[in-house]
Amino acid sequence: MSSRDDTDDLRRPFRHTGSWYKMGSRQSSVMDSSVQSLREGSVSVLFCVLIVALGPIQFGFTCGYSSPTQEQIIRDLNLTISEFSIFGSLSNVGAMVGALTSGQLSEFMGRKGSLMIAAIPNILGWLAISFANDSSFLFMGRLLEGFGVGIISYVVPVYIAEIAPQNMRGGLGSVNQLSITIGIMLVYLLGLFVNWETLAVLGALPCIILIPGLFFIPESPRWLAKMGMTEEFETSLQVLRGFDMDIVVEANEIKRSVASTSKRVTVRLADLKRKRYWFPLMVGIGLLMLQQLSGINGVLFYSSIIFQSAGISSSNVATFGLGAIQVIATGIATWLVDRSGRRLLLIISSSSMTGNVPEDSHLYSDLGIISVVGLVTMVIGFSLGLGPIPWVIMSEILPINIKGLAGSVATLANWLCSFLITMTANLLLTWSSGGTFTVYAVVSAFTVAFAAIWVPETKGRTLEEIQSSFR
Repeated sequence: MSSRDDTDDLRRPFRHTGSWYKMGSRQSSVMDSSVQSLREGSVSVLFCVLIVALGPIQFGFTCGYSSPTQEQIIRDLNLTISEFSIFGSLSNVGAMVGALTSGQLSEFMGRKGSLMIAAIPNILGWLAISFANDSSFLFMGRLLEGFGVGIISYVVPVYIAEIAPQNMRGGLGSVNQLSITIGIMLVYLLGLFVNWETLAVLGALPCIILIPGLFFIPESPRWLAKMGMTEEFETSLQVLRGFDMDIVVEANEIKRSVASTSKRVTVRLADLKRKRYWFPLMVGIGLLMLQQLSGINGVLFYSSIIFQSAGISSSNVATFGLGAIQVIATGIATWLVDRSGRRLLLIISSSSMTGNVPEDSHLYSDLGIISVVGLVTMVIGFSLGLGPIPWVIMSEILPINIKGLAGSVATLANWLCSFLITMTANLLLTWSSGGTFTVYAVVSAFTVAFAAIWVPETKGRTLEEIQSSFR
């Protein structure tokens, strides 16, 4: 008896250990499966983001095109400076028209459908510019480009926000601004080697690739849920999260959010007095206006003047270098935004731009290298927060039942401010460079206060949690 008990006692730990080992193996296989599924989901979302990022690359190409081509176009088409200035600003006019239609278009046609529609006028616009023999084709092409860019500037950040997991949404959302800066850098680089006609043809390539690429990515699951396409919604979400992932909790949360906001289809003007509507509207529109009122586009448009006055012989090469710096700084912001949070980066970014005020009251010719350093500091500061984050926050906080209309208004406000800054920057710089930077610095200082007091931190929260917090 004693011997058998002893034998049994010796065996029990081994039996227990064997059982524990088998159980541990099962747990390990489940964990491995979950990790693999998470990886599949991340790869799927990343692929979708890379496809739609072709739109913002096109956006950046449009913004930067006038800089390396100004002398060639004026010479070849016998344009005056004022005619070329009209050409440069017409993209803003077209973008304002595109912005007006972007929200409603994306609600009726879906995020993918509206991007496909936006790509067509972009391609036609670039081809019109490349074959232009006079100002009429040039102007028509620029308007068509701008119209497409106005739609892209709203739809891409919304699509990314609606497909991204909450822990990746900030970084993936910042890819929008990163792609814009890559587009600007590319047009500066290619402008060193090719003429303006060839550069226009190259400008059409991102959208030419975007159209077939859209057939390989799913539609936004939140838009599908809003439209009542339950089966398509669940399929889209499953593809985005990985086929082995349990999507029940997230799917139910999205369905509840859509159901609660769809009880009343239209929002009356009186409803905008409620905090759940006016607060996100104020934050989204305010940030997109302040982004442009910081003066960044006006200063970048005339950056070649700064480099020339500083004694830099090849201003085009220096401008490309500035574009490369902007890409690197925006890439850092993309990495930081889900780690440090949106609001902190906004405050740091705006604070760095606030201190950038030259003391000289004359034009850049008297500022030399100080102006170059100031410009680089301003671009880095802008790229770290005020460039990418307003688009991220706008796409996160607008309630789903007013997102189309409110998004259009916010995007329109952004383009209107961009137009005003671009048109007035040269006049202000001629009046006083120090005074101009002082005006921009005051706006940046207000942005610091705006971010600290009113901008909510959205890091680590689902879109449904963010939007329900305003109720």
